[in-house]
Amino acid sequence: MPVTLQVAYPADNGSTFDMDYYLSTHIPLVGKHMGAHIANTIVTKGLAGGPDTPPPFHAVATIVFADQDAMNAAMKASGPVVADIPNFYDASPKMLIGEVVG
Repeated sequence: MPVTLQVAYPADNGSTFDMDYYLSTHIPLVGKHMGAHIANTIVTKGLAGGPDTPPPFHAVATIVFADQDAMNAAMKASGPVVADIPNFYDASPKMLIGEVVG
């Protein structure tokens, strides 16, 4: 059963997020260290939280794995990826691990 790791970067409390760095450096770092275990990756840039409402997130990354074992293997290799977060985001991201049900 596929599982996902979603990493959300809240746009609150004046946080800053460097989208250029994230796309050009961080996402390739994810591929380098975790890519062998990843089935698919989607990055969504926050544009709005509704009509006339700023986005609640700078970005959300959704990483899909074939199963829990693949995600576990990727997480074991994620040290350099996690260590890179302060280079583009000055707050703490939120994570959601989930089971694909639809």
